[in-house]
Amino acid sequence: MRASLIALALAALVAVPAAANDEPPSWKAVVTGQNNVKQIGLAFHNFESANGFLPQDVKDKDGKPLLSWRVQLLPYIEEETLYRSFKLDEPWDSADNKKLIEKMPKMFAPVHTKAKAGHTFYQGFTGGGALFGGKGKLSIVGITDGTSNTALVVEAGEAVIWTKPADLVYDPKKPLPKLGGDLDGNFNLGFADGSVRWVKKGFDEKTMRLVITANDGEVVDVNKLFKRE
Repeated sequence: MRASLIALALAALVAVPAAANDEPPSWKAVVTGQNNVKQIGLAFHNFESANGFLPQDVKDKDGKPLLSWRVQLLPYIEEETLYRSFKLDEPWDSADNKKLIEKMPKMFAPVHTKAKAGHTFYQGFTGGGALFGGKGKLSIVGITDGTSNTALVVEAGEAVIWTKPADLVYDPKKPLPKLGGDLDGNFNLGFADGSVRWVKKGFDEKTMRLVITANDGEVVDVNKLFKRE
């Protein structure tokens, strides 16, 4: 029932910067990006409803990441056939899986800047208490800071190959990862409750750090994220 309701509610080896676009992002591009992030969030919820935990990178028996969580979402964005084409026991750049990079769903594609084929800006945060990169399987109810206060997916500063298990590495002691590479430094931020907010460059960094972490117990006023000095 929950999955049905949610459903109805709706080639380089490293990260590469997108080509510059002299024109500012159009409102259509912003809205398209917002919708993409929204649909990705809904797919996360549908996956969690069906499996009891949030999607994570596909790993081998030793825990080594093979494929991105973006591949895990495919059956939940009407891409079941593409999903079945992957060799889930092989890395993203194996002979078989590498052929599928060019088949990236439009939902993951840049909306404004030009990136190499098969590259996406849609990433999660990993490490430092963020949703991705932790040990074990995390469910929605396991996000103790609250789903409306926790970042799920964001438009990153640099594009990565969509099948590669690559996300924004977060370290509380280091500068924030670059964000907003597709929309001139501004970005759509998807929260774990499925909501999406438009964040402008110059956002409050302290609040952003609190939003990135999922279970630190810190009180966060998300609205401060959108206040500029």
